[in-house]
Amino acid sequence: MTQTNTDGDELARCDRRSDSGPFDIIGDVHGCAGELEALLARLGYHVRWTGTPSAAEVTVVPPRGRRAVFVGDLVDRGPRVPDTLRIVMSMVEAGTAYAVPGNHDVKFQRWLDGKDVKPSHGLDRTIAQFEPEPKAFRIAVRKFLKDLPIYVWLDGGGLAVAHAGIKEDMLGRISGEIRRFCLYGETSGETDKFGLPIRYHWAVEYRGHTSVVYGHTPVPDADWVNNTLCIDTGCCFGGKLTALRWPEREIVSVPAADIYTMPVRPFGHPPPRPGVTA
Repeated sequence: MTQTNTDGDELARCDRRSDSGPFDIIGDVHGCAGELEALLARLGYHVRWTGTPSAAEVTVVPPRGRRAVFVGDLVDRGPRVPDTLRIVMSMVEAGTAYAVPGNHDVKFQRWLDGKDVKPSHGLDRTIAQFEPEPKAFRIAVRKFLKDLPIYVWLDGGGLAVAHAGIKEDMLGRISGEIRRFCLYGETSGETDKFGLPIRYHWAVEYRGHTSVVYGHTPVPDADWVNNTLCIDTGCCFGGKLTALRWPEREIVSVPAADIYTMPVRPFGHPPPRPGVTA
C-alpha cells in the first residue's frame, strides 16, 4: 500500500528517536485535573493559573531538562476535563510535553466534528463541561486532538508510548491496523458480561527490546510485564494517577481525591489470548 502524505507527516511526528529525555510519562487523566496538578507538583513541575474561570490560562514549568508524555484519555469521567486539556495543550505547545490520543479523546474529537456519537462512558460529562466554554477553545481542542501522533517512539528507539500499547514490529510504520491497536489494544471483537469489549493481554507475548508504556486498561498497580508497563491506575475510579520517570524507571503516584465514576468491571489486566499462558 502506498503511504499517503498525511501518513508520512504523522510518522514524522511519531518517530522522535532523536529525543532522549528524561521523560515523565503520565497515565490516563480522564479529567482529573486536581490530581494531575498534584502529580506534576510531586514530579517537580510548577503549575500556574492566570485569568478568570471563563478565560483561564495555565503555564507549566518543568524541572530542568525533563518533559512529560501523556498516554491519552484526557477526557471523560472526571470533574475538570477542560482544565485537563488546558494543562496538556499548554505543555505540548511549549515543547515541554508530548501527548498521544486515547480512544475517549478520539470519540470526543468526533463529537466536536459534529459526528453522531453515543454520549456514553463519560462523554456526556465532557459535553456538559464544554457547554459554557467559548467557541475558540472548542476549535483549539479539536485541532489539538486531531494533530496528535498515534504513538511516540523516543530515546534512540528504547522507549515507545501509545495509549493501549504497540508491538515492536509496528514501530516506524503507520496504518489503520496500527492506529486501531494503539487506541484499543488487541480485542476479540466480542463483548464480556459487562457489555465491554473483550481485550487480550498482548503484553504477555511481548519480547521486544523497546520498552512500551501505555494505559487504557486500568490496573490496581503499575507493574512491568515483559518490558511493558501499564500506568492507568484508575484515577477516575477512585484509584490513583501514576507516572513513570524515565530512564530512572521510578513509579510516582498520587491518590484520587474521590470516586468520580464507578467502574463497570473490576480493575485488572485482561486475559491472554487463547492458547497463551501468562
